[in-house]
Amino acid sequence: MAAAVLAPAHADIQISGTRVIYPADEPEVTVQVENYGRGPRLLQVWTDGGDVTETAATSTAPFLVTPPMSRLEPGKGQALRLMFTGADVPQDRESVYWLNVLEVPPRPKGQGGSDNFLQFAVRTRIKIFYRPEGLRGAPMDSIGQLTWRLVHAGAAATLECTNPTAYNVSFAEVRPERAARETMPKGGMCPAMGRATFPVQGQPGAGPGTVLLTAINDYGGFVESRAPYSD
Repeated sequence: MAAAVLAPAHADIQISGTRVIYPADEPEVTVQVENYGRGPRLLQVWTDGGDVTETAATSTAPFLVTPPMSRLEPGKGQALRLMFTGADVPQDRESVYWLNVLEVPPRPKGQGGSDNFLQFAVRTRIKIFYRPEGLRGAPMDSIGQLTWRLVHAGAAATLECTNPTAYNVSFAEVRPERAARETMPKGGMCPAMGRATFPVQGQPGAGPGTVLLTAINDYGGFVESRAPYSD
């Protein structure tokens, strides 16, 4: 294995969903993975607390995933069982962790006894939202409760988001209406009861304006909306 890359678009192993919602009152949550490749894959699965360098051996995330390793034949699926093991997490907001799925291809055919070949392991990483019981409001209602502010720093500008709600809000795109549309949309997440900044391409001009939002719901669908921002 010469390299490990974060490139889910090129992975043969696909996760059924772009996020995992873990309600606190559930004993476990099942995540389905499928092998759409032409050959078998060895899977290693673990969780982390937000540090991309954490491995299965060093992770301190409060989750158990079974099976931690498995062989998945082409055209077949595998159910991963995700269980919360208990931790002192906030009960007034969601907590965010990550699910990692590493796929390792078999040794290329025709190599014989040669050790000279290049092999890539592909790692897919998606968010786990641990959702305590009794949170106020609804996840998608949080979008309308965010406040936005345009912050200038020399020639650069960013949009600052403040989230007073108990839910994390993820975005596929955040863009001031007066700014140029980017070739690759810029997204990110505004954390529950926290703040985040989003870079702006070009200068949208002075004064208040409108930000165009493409939020991502619990099912991975896109929800478009608009919101005012101050300057």
